Parts: sequence; structure tokens; C-alpha cells
Amino acid sequence: MSLDGDPLSVMDNPAADRHPFHSETTSVAAAQGVWGCLRGTHCTGHAHRLVRLLAAVCAVGLLGGLAVGVWFLVKLLLRPSYSQSPAGLGDTKETSFCNVTEDNFISDPRKVFYRISPENSLLEIQLGNLPTWLPVCYERWNSSLGTMVCRQLGSLRLTEHKGVNLTDIGPIYNDGFIQITSGHKSNLENMWQVRGNCITGKVIALQCFECGTRAKLPRIIGGVEATLGRWPWQVSLYYSNRHTCGGSIITSQWVVTAAHCVHNYRLPQISSWVVYAGIVTRSSAKMAQHIGYAVEKIIYNKNYNHRSHDNDIALMKLRTPLNFSDTIRPVCLPQYNYDAPDGTQCWISGWGYTQPDGVHSPDTLKEAPVPVISTKKCNSSCMYNGEITPRMLCAGYTEGKVDACQGDSGGPLVCQDDNVWRLVGVISWGTGCAEPNHPGVYTKVAQFLGWIYDMIEVDRTFV
Repeated sequence: MSLDGDPLSVMDNPAADRHPFHSETTSVAAAQGVWGCLRGTHCTGHAHRLVRLLAAVCAVGLLGGLAVGVWFLVKLLLRPSYSQSPAGLGDTKETSFCNVTEDNFISDPRKVFYRISPENSLLEIQLGNLPTWLPVCYERWNSSLGTMVCRQLGSLRLTEHKGVNLTDIGPIYNDGFIQITSGHKSNLENMWQVRGNCITGKVIALQCFECGTRAKLPRIIGGVEATLGRWPWQVSLYYSNRHTCGGSIITSQWVVTAAHCVHNYRLPQISSWVVYAGIVTRSSAKMAQHIGYAVEKIIYNKNYNHRSHDNDIALMKLRTPLNFSDTIRPVCLPQYNYDAPDGTQCWISGWGYTQPDGVHSPDTLKEAPVPVISTKKCNSSCMYNGEITPRMLCAGYTEGKVDACQGDSGGPLVCQDDNVWRLVGVISWGTGCAEPNHPGVYTKVAQFLGWIYDMIEVDRTFV
């Protein structure tokens, strides 16, 4: 999935490989000439001297060829294993060479955890040093705090909040309550304290902008083609009537994609962009029932580096809102400071090439499961050798075979968490497509939550 051209390949110096074979050929030719003369019946004295001369040349050639052969054999044996051909990169020897000691335990940097009870929609908070989830008292509560909490949960905004009488929910909370401190203008993590009761006798019920859910649809067992509505946040970005990249719906008017997809297409070319949602086949994008959505604004991260692909993220604002349905829905964003553990099973989807030759581009949306690979392992010498920044993450297989490719860029890497799907990564770059020890590299969305919220807040229209 190299973004700048054909997949890269490593090839040994062909001239060096030809030298021993060239020497061996010369020696064999000389030996054949000698034996041809010896087999003849008309060899003269001059011929005998020629034979001795040729024999000497033959001996020197053989010795020289042997010496060169030994030299190349030693060089081959001493060659580091990462210089082997791609076919051998996934074997046992390579694994031992690239052995990376992983941290057995990764501490969660969060001090406060939030959830909304599915039974009664009550906001519950767990402070890092306590084992229980506690409801939140209504006093000092406001809608701004509700929006902040919803964003902590990966939802863009608050949709409803109210105080609920404790007498209406029964005696199910006996371990205490969480109350907002009087100095609640401080950081969200530091404004909570445990209390034995709520002065008002009310606790907070909360509803956030719904995201990350999909209709109950049948799966294709053992297949790789996605069914309609399976990934309802997936969109196709068309530029000049051609599929160019993928993207993910996060609100009715905003789509997340990769900066490298759009950074060369500023105004006035913005009118050439069209977004298609609620489709699984590209051919259906041109049908009357699937009218594309015009793009009003494109914002890509100002720190995007087109050489290293760092900060590879962008936002598209649609001119008219999407109508949500079973086939068009938003995906949740990750929670703050979310870092998917190594091995977490996630999914990618897109209409990109199914072969790295750039010829086989599918009409139907493809999907594939890929496990997250730790940054420490992905940055090892056998993979990307330090090229992975804190704003990137890797996912895929050491042996290759499953990966995103050209045309998938900007599309989603989603992981299921708390029964909802979250946009953990944006398809960004990689060396080749599905090559051994070169997994896909994705923009880590959790590192850009503040930027996303800031960009959307400027417009004040994120329904």
C-alpha cells in the first residue's frame, strides 16, 4: 500500500552475483579446449607447449574461481538475516532475529473511567483507586460537563441529560456517589469526589450522540465481501468522477479521511469531490438512488508531513447532512488516551486494490480482520526501523497476506469496544501491500481527538 508508487523491493547487486559464474564459465571453456587437443591425433611440439600453457591457465582459473566462490560463500553466511528475500522473512530464523521483548503490562493512563448504564441511562464513574462504579450527583451539573463526558466516551456530543430521583431507581447504589467538586473548572479528571449521599436526592441520567452501532445483518461466512450495512460509516470519496479514497462518517455532516488523500486538492478543486454513503458496490454510486454528497469544506491537519506521513488525518464537511439509516450511520471515536493492546482484533474495509500490481480494483467493498501490532514491535529493525511515530499505529500480520492497499487510504480501522465500534485508525501508508514484516500503518485517531473537536466546534453545526 505504498502511496508514492509501486511497492518498494530490495535487490542484491546483480553485478556482484555474476562474477563467480563468469569466472567458472571461463575455466570450463579453457578445460574443454585442452581436452579437445589431447583427444586429437595431430598435436605438434608447439601444440604440446600450448597444451602446457593452457593447462597452467586452467589451473590458475580454477584456483581463482574457487577463491571467489569461497569468498561469496563466506559473505552469504555472514549476511544479516534481514537482507534475505521477502519469501524468507517470515520463517523461524527471521523471527528469532527480530525477537522483541514486549512489556507484559501496559498501564492505563486514565484516572477516571466513565460509562452509561444500559439499564437506566445513569452516568456512572469509577475512580482509578476504587473498584466500584458510582452514580453522579445532580448538583453542580451542566450541559457543558455532559458534552465533555460524552466525548470521553467517544461520542461527539450530548443529546439529553436530566436529574433522576433516587427514589425512582430503587436502593441499588449502596457504596456511595460521585459529586462534582466546588472547584469544577479544573481538569475533568480532577473534579470528582466520593460522597455518602446526594444533597438533592438526584443523580444524572445521560444520553450521548449515538454512534458505532449497526443493524443486525447476516454475515458472509468465510467471505471477504462486505454486506450492505455491515460497515455503515464507510464512504467512498470520488474526485473527478473516480474513486480516490475511503472515509468514515462521524456525524451527519463530517467525514474523517487521510490528509494525503486531499492535501493537494485545495480550493477551487473542492467542487470536484463527491462523497458516496450507504453503498457496497462502486457501480451503484452512479445510480439514481445513490446521489453523491457535495463537499463544502476540507480541513487537513496543519502538521501533516507528506514525506513521513506523520499527522495523516483530514476532515471533510458535507454541504448537506446525511440521512441516517440502517446503511448510513456514524462510527464512534476512541476514548481519550485509548491505546489498543497488542493483538487486539480490529477490521479494515475499502475498495482498494486486491493485488499490489494496481490492476485488480474490486467493485464490491472488501473487509478483513487485522490484529494490532505494538509500536515497539513495529518499530523494530525487521519492520519499520523507527519510522512509526506516536501518532501512528500498526495492524496486520507478520507473514503479510492480509493488508490494505492503494485506494483504501483514508478508510477506517475499527475495533469493537464496550459493544460499539470505534474509529481507532485511518488507513495511511505502508511498504508495498501485504508484504511480510511490513504491516499496514494507520493514523492513531486517539491522538487527534482535541483537533477533531476543535475543527468541528468552529462550525457549530455538527448534528
